[in-house]
This record gives sequence, C-alpha cells and structure tokens, in this order.
Amino acid sequence: MGLFKRRRRSDDEPVDPNERSPQLGLKYKDLFVLGSLRDAGADLSKPRHVVFYLYFPDQESAARAGEVASGQGYSPDVREPLPEYPDQWALVCDRHDTVTSPDFVRDADNFFQALADTHGGEFDGWEASV
Repeated sequence: MGLFKRRRRSDDEPVDPNERSPQLGLKYKDLFVLGSLRDAGADLSKPRHVVFYLYFPDQESAARAGEVASGQGYSPDVREPLPEYPDQWALVCDRHDTVTSPDFVRDADNFFQALADTHGGEFDGWEASV
C-alpha cells in the first residue's frame, strides 16, 4: 500500500521523519508507526490503546500540561525523572478505545507538539497496542 512508503528526495537521501507526507499530512515517523501496527496484524479501523510521551524540565510544567491533556480526554501520568535524566519529568498520556485513523494521528500529533511547546517540553512520540 503506497500510503506507508517513504518518499525520497533523491535515490540516496531519505526524507526527514518529521516532514509531513503530501497525501495525508502525517509526519513520516507517524506513518512508520501506523505501518508497523499494520505489519503486526493490527486492523487500523478498530479501536486500540494509544500512549503519548512527553518530557518537561520540572514537575510543575508536566502537571500543567497533564491538566490540559486531561481536558482532551487523555489520562495523564506525571512520572519522576530517572536517575540518569534528573531534569526530565515524563508525562505519559493514554487513551483507550481509539481508532488510529490518519485524522486522529495528525490531530494528536499537532495537539501534543503544541502542548510540549507551550509548556517548555519535548514531545517524544507515541505507540499503540496491536
């Protein structure tokens, strides 16, 4: 299926994974996740559990971002930094029974990127159950 193939600028130059595909407006890294789910046997038209990962410099920023995510129907979980990353408070947001359609993925990516930008954090990506 052509939707999950990566477009190349030239034969030897891969596309930036954060660049958006012209067909769906999804980032190529999101197309890769959807393709991996499909390759693992997932029916992308069926609901599944999705998880989004963000990192913030302090607990307060992570908590404020979590409140915003909660207002959008996500279950936020602020996690203390790992010893090797003392200045990275994780915010893990999940939602059950979500259809990972291109529209959902694009909208969620836009939402979490804006959330990270607004609160001084970093949006690291997402995963979903098969």
